[in-house]
Amino acid sequence: MSPRNAFYAQSGGVTSVINASACGVIETARKHKNKITNVYAGRNGIIGALIEDMIDTNRESARNVAALRNRPGGAFGSARYKLKAIEDNLAEYERLIEVFRAHDIGYFFYNGGNDSMDTAHKVAQMAKRKKLPLQCIGIPKTVDNDLPVTDCCPGFGSVAKYIAVSTMEAALDVQSMASTSTKVFILEVMGRHAGWIAAAGGLAGQGRDEPPHIILFPEVPFDQKRFLKRVDECVRDYGFCVVVVSEGTRYANGKFLADAGTVDAFGHAQLGGVASVVANMVRDNLGHKFHYAVADYLQRSARHLASKTDVEQAYAVGKHAVKLAVAGETAVMPVIKRVSDKPYKWKIESAPLSRVANKEKFVPKRYITKDGFGITARARTYLAPLIRGEDYPPYKNGLPVYVALKNHPVKPKLNDGFVV
Repeated sequence: MSPRNAFYAQSGGVTSVINASACGVIETARKHKNKITNVYAGRNGIIGALIEDMIDTNRESARNVAALRNRPGGAFGSARYKLKAIEDNLAEYERLIEVFRAHDIGYFFYNGGNDSMDTAHKVAQMAKRKKLPLQCIGIPKTVDNDLPVTDCCPGFGSVAKYIAVSTMEAALDVQSMASTSTKVFILEVMGRHAGWIAAAGGLAGQGRDEPPHIILFPEVPFDQKRFLKRVDECVRDYGFCVVVVSEGTRYANGKFLADAGTVDAFGHAQLGGVASVVANMVRDNLGHKFHYAVADYLQRSARHLASKTDVEQAYAVGKHAVKLAVAGETAVMPVIKRVSDKPYKWKIESAPLSRVANKEKFVPKRYITKDGFGITARARTYLAPLIRGEDYPPYKNGLPVYVALKNHPVKPKLNDGFVV
């Protein structure tokens, strides 16, 4: 079979290492010219395919492609855009197939999380229905670490490192001023349904008496009375209290503490502001002086503090995705398999997208202390290797240097003004 083109797209919230996966895809594809002619990237994710707005990565130098490994954000643009079920949205799936045929695309690499793996799976099904030879490979990416089957998700290790370091440093700041100033510090982190990022904050301390003194997980129903009692105990016993709260913290009835009443493009409740909700509880019921911070985009974009383990794994899944595709695999995703904890060793395998699509992996009970406010030794064993190692980007004049790609457009062939 003659070589064909590949299409790569980034989806959903980006990470500090998603471009390392893109680098792995492009560099590896260039070594398989007998199978892959070129890699086209979707400008702004899957939307780039739907409206025929693609980027010709072949026009980027090897040096620029290699520099992608260090760049945070989505180098080609990402999008929160979910394709619905085929039966409910047949026109868009048919459009994808039409564009892929027009540009002789035989390989589809979709770099994203739960919803993205569902999309990749559906595109594989549609390609089969339309008799289009297309190898569909999902590439895992999510700071939430909630994809099943894979031991961890590229993007998580670096966020975990950022949150653990930030918690540690902020705690030292608060502790130094606690006698005359702030008594309670609250750090809000991402995590809609799974509390992996919040759990990572627990790496900052080694025991109940070390910050963070309280972690609030989505997996543990929030009890205001128990929470306030623990805060007051910490202030009394240690002079201050540090709290890490997941944005998805919810009451026993399932209602989020910070439900804004709106939804995003994927149909998820929009969250944010749980730190202020918790802080107001402390103020109104205990009267302690407080400060809070929202890590927000800072946690997922902090490439300067990326985990070396995370960068290496992000590159590895991109590289392996191409190897799976040229070997004839489809509707699969590269997964990270932990071989051992001490020393930490891992390898890349693969799993069917059907086992991953629209499924979530939560923090197990064995990783959360019995009081629901901390992490166990087993959680530390799991988390610790994921934040290890430094992988600094190049610096100039005190600032990191991040590549700016040319992002030359691929000439449209359909030119029909399709809109989404």
